Amino acid sequence: MKQRLKTNGVLIFIALVVLLLMPQIFFRAHITNWSDDFIEIMGFISILLGFLWRLSARGYKAERSKQGASLIKTGPYSIQRNPMYFGIALIGFGVVLILFNFWALVLFFVFFIGRYIMLIFQEEKKLILQFKDEYKAYMESTPRFLPGMNTIIRKEIRDVLPLKISWLRKEIGSFSMTIIGIIIVEWWTDVRLEGFDKFVPELAAFLFALAGFFLFVGYLRLERVK
Repeated sequence: MKQRLKTNGVLIFIALVVLLLMPQIFFRAHITNWSDDFIEIMGFISILLGFLWRLSARGYKAERSKQGASLIKTGPYSIQRNPMYFGIALIGFGVVLILFNFWALVLFFVFFIGRYIMLIFQEEKKLILQFKDEYKAYMESTPRFLPGMNTIIRKEIRDVLPLKISWLRKEIGSFSMTIIGIIIVEWWTDVRLEGFDKFVPELAAFLFALAGFFLFVGYLRLERVK
């Protein structure tokens, strides 16, 4: 785990340096139209959903895996085998939609596949050795990454994405910094180029999406976590 975090930290640092050295290449030119604003709002929603997906999977596994001694097949893990990585993918996808040129989506998915798919295969080999036929059966019944829509529709959302406030507290720092950072970047871009009036409706849309996120968090209440 520590080695993975160190590797991710190094890769993120390198990416930030490249972005700062060549911002004109990667960052999207500001365009004033409804479609650009819509894409940015969808990116913001993707980030919110990604954080929620990740913290639900992480908290659920931490409470039930018994330090890795038990195979988790319920909650977020009932619809996909790697919900934490799926949450990370949603966050990254949202950031690209908001800040970067659309061709950067190709770079993001190449990076994500190159980095995380390798980790997933490595983890699967260890889990097969540890849980043997139980994990093989789990692999056959549950998709590796993308959850099936029919499966999601049939299940109660509070069973698929259980949530506790204690889990949210552990992620509140990174969550707050990401949301504040995106709003500041959008504020700087809109106000600098077009004035504060342009930023007001976009800020209102962001805050509306954020309010919807917290209402959804409230819906995923403690009573459904068993």
